[in-house]
Amino acid sequence: MKKIFSIAMLASLLLLGSCSKFLDTVPDNILTIDDVFKTRTNVIKYLGNIYQAMPNEFNQRFAGNENSGNWTGAADEGKYTWDFNYSTNMNKSAWANTDGTVSAYWDNYYRAIRKATDFIQRIDGATPEISAAEKTILKGEARALRAFYYYQLMRLYGPVVILGEEQIPVDATNDVVMKERSSFDDCVAFVVDQLDKAYTELPVTSAVAGKFTKPVVKAYKVQVLMLAASPLFNGNTDYAELKNDDGKNLISQTADATKWTKAAAAAKEFITEFVPTTYDLYRATDADPFKAAYLSCRDVILQNWNKEWIFGRSNSGYSFIRYDRTPFHAGYANQRGAGANGATQAQVDAYFMANGKAITDPTSGYNATGFSNYRAPFDNTARSTFNQWVNREPRFYVGITYNNSVWLYPDQNTGNLIITNMEFNGNSGLAQSTSDVTPTGYIIRKGVANTDDSRGCLYLRLGQIYLDYAEALNESNPADPDVLKYLNLIRERAGVPLYGSTDIAVPATKEDMRNAIRAERRVELAFENVRYFETRRWKIAEQTDAGPFYGLDRTKSGTAFYNKVLLETRVFRKRDYLFPIPANEVLRNPKLKQNTGW
Repeated sequence: MKKIFSIAMLASLLLLGSCSKFLDTVPDNILTIDDVFKTRTNVIKYLGNIYQAMPNEFNQRFAGNENSGNWTGAADEGKYTWDFNYSTNMNKSAWANTDGTVSAYWDNYYRAIRKATDFIQRIDGATPEISAAEKTILKGEARALRAFYYYQLMRLYGPVVILGEEQIPVDATNDVVMKERSSFDDCVAFVVDQLDKAYTELPVTSAVAGKFTKPVVKAYKVQVLMLAASPLFNGNTDYAELKNDDGKNLISQTADATKWTKAAAAAKEFITEFVPTTYDLYRATDADPFKAAYLSCRDVILQNWNKEWIFGRSNSGYSFIRYDRTPFHAGYANQRGAGANGATQAQVDAYFMANGKAITDPTSGYNATGFSNYRAPFDNTARSTFNQWVNREPRFYVGITYNNSVWLYPDQNTGNLIITNMEFNGNSGLAQSTSDVTPTGYIIRKGVANTDDSRGCLYLRLGQIYLDYAEALNESNPADPDVLKYLNLIRERAGVPLYGSTDIAVPATKEDMRNAIRAERRVELAFENVRYFETRRWKIAEQTDAGPFYGLDRTKSGTAFYNKVLLETRVFRKRDYLFPIPANEVLRNPKLKQNTGW
């Protein structure tokens, strides 16, 4: 019997492998699955539907909406004002394996994986109006999508069920449906194999933004291998009891240093093949080197699909995150938001000084008290500024809206600059709204565009690949000069003095370099949905994501506003390194072992 469905309802009605009809009578506007592959238009629509499962991280206000996450609010870099944001639960370790947000990613990504497998199996027999060469490319895209969705599952849930090329019929018996989780190493092997195969099927570039290409799959190979090499999955004895019924460990119990070697090699292959011909670090120009660095680090996010962008989701709805990160600005209707996505004091303190030193370095020049007249790189004049925010590195001014700073965009009616004031009585303070207000006394500034127009949602850029290479190489071969080279390339573009310059010594040991690389990643990739996964794969979240979190005193105006106050005490348990397997999945399938602690 034939499967039948409406193209408009493809996502919900493509029950792969089904041989039953949902209607006995077929109207004229209903197609069979075979009909879909009879025209190029319908084939492209089907593939586009598989792309739709890619997460839109602009929607983090509502976790799970379009597979968006809580990666900023649930990391030590950020916080949401609104308690309905799921990060509130996660930061209290008050989430559960029965929560809909927990199951959303599992359900949605597996649905997309099944569709991708169906596409791979059918495309060779599709309409002859699609050339053999194009069919190969389309198959490569579907294969890359399937690998990408497995990667998303793996970094959330750890080891997952790898279905391979198998399609399970809806009328299958329990012994067919019930599958064990594959070990994490087996998951990595499958995904890497699929990315390698997709590389042979895809072109180097695409005329359409957000499509998988050769360099994109190579870049994701790096991401998968970095995950496999990291302490969370490489010899983690906390998961010694996480086993299948046959006794097989799902996470390796012995650390394997060669996994770092593989990750470093994959990163080097990407750089050698695609830099600078296909990708390069984004750079803006200005007569003032400090401002040029500021513009470079700001616009690498704002300029859609610039040469540094490797992959992202195209045409993503942007209004939520723009509203969340635009301050309230009472009296300015066209530059008014909630400012409810705040930065933590810990993240503010992580940025270097302009001289490249950490604020904890007694020679950095950091001053924790008082005020100075200081001209920020986004301003046209010097303004009274809290000394903690004076003479910081360019990326600080890209990432943080601080009190009495000039907003990114002028009032559209008058052209006048807008000063953001988050004190109690300020134009963005608690006196204006108890809901649309900063939760910390700071607001995340990075990546805020001037309109709600759909735009690309960035996932991965070259700067991260450089830092991946430096990290993996330091773990596998710390004497290699490329470790310092690629770390310094990031600092150079950011306008920060290099390690090895007059006042900044090269980190002396492997451990010192590891800490330097992690510190660089924290500021370079801040608010790019990376930090949440970093602290987990490094297995340091019990330290970074637990305990007291601080901000400024939003209940006060004047100098009292600048007092550091306790915002909350977060709870992080060992179980919280991984999402739980959804409870209903475990109940349906006893072979599916729950993650430790859940």
